[in-house]
Amino acid sequence: MPKVLITGTAGFIGFHLTRKLLSKDYEVIGLDNINDYYDVNLKYGRLAESGIEKKDIEYNKKVQSNKFDQYAFIKLNLEDKENVYQLFEKENFDLVVNLAAQAGVRYSLKNPHAYINSNILGFTNILEACRHNSIKHLVYASSSSVYGLNSKMPFSTQDNVDHPISLYAASKKSNELMAHTYSYLYKVPTTGLRFFTVYGPWGRPDMALFLFTKAISEGKPIDVYNYGNMQRDFTYIDDIVDGIVKVLENQPKGKVKMEEQNPSVSVAPYKVYNIGNNAPVKLTDFIDAIEKSLNRKAEKNMMPIQPGDVEKTWADVDDLIEDLDYKPETDITYGVGEFIKWYKYFYREN
Repeated sequence: MPKVLITGTAGFIGFHLTRKLLSKDYEVIGLDNINDYYDVNLKYGRLAESGIEKKDIEYNKKVQSNKFDQYAFIKLNLEDKENVYQLFEKENFDLVVNLAAQAGVRYSLKNPHAYINSNILGFTNILEACRHNSIKHLVYASSSSVYGLNSKMPFSTQDNVDHPISLYAASKKSNELMAHTYSYLYKVPTTGLRFFTVYGPWGRPDMALFLFTKAISEGKPIDVYNYGNMQRDFTYIDDIVDGIVKVLENQPKGKVKMEEQNPSVSVAPYKVYNIGNNAPVKLTDFIDAIEKSLNRKAEKNMMPIQPGDVEKTWADVDDLIEDLDYKPETDITYGVGEFIKWYKYFYREN
């Protein structure tokens, strides 16, 4: 039974990945600092679904799940170098999935230091811990935001990504460069995943689907940025998780780029993939899907584009198909409907 560390396990993707790996008989240790970037009750709710009760959680204390024998949780900051190192030394992980990060493009305009602490310092500690503990494969979250001002569509992992337009995006590009360095210098196998607008049940309250659903349900207006002319490659959570598992269970197919220039250098595999639906959806069509599922019309405040936002995202997933025979395909109508079913259940709406 492989033993895997999932950081950010109280988060949206981390919660779903944990449940998926537990269903496949992995032994899982979940890590999260449960910060208050958004409603912590939602984070505690996710943990409770996996048998981790709020009353049992203390900082740097391992809590055993009361639902899954092979799952335990620890509240810990990735910036806490000494305790992160001790965790790795004690638990002898085979695999690591690093999903913990300070998320949000717009929030990075208000609180830049949170991104440096979590996404740069915290990721450095993960890399160092992987280096010194013979981790077989590190899979980590990047983001479609790294494409920044790129105008060529669809976005390809072969494209230059040197023009991010938010500190969040810059931190994710930095993660890819840092992982490349550790693969080259220390032979740590790494795979970065550029996620494209993930949505679905248990999703984040700062994301458009959650904000729109809440406002429309309450009869309040919604802010529609760029006057509705945004397009996003919305990717359903189950597709994201299935993609992560495919990647986790396969060694990276690529090599660090330096090896192409110096074939005599022995290096570990390194790869970056897009995980997106490969089908951009107009923001107005997305809102239509929400309205139909709720059977309510939205009152729209048409707004200009916000600093740090990009107008369109579209994932080229050819590498994912070629290397892993995998392509996300969930229809937006189904995905939105599943989110709204969960939303009504969780918030006890009728």
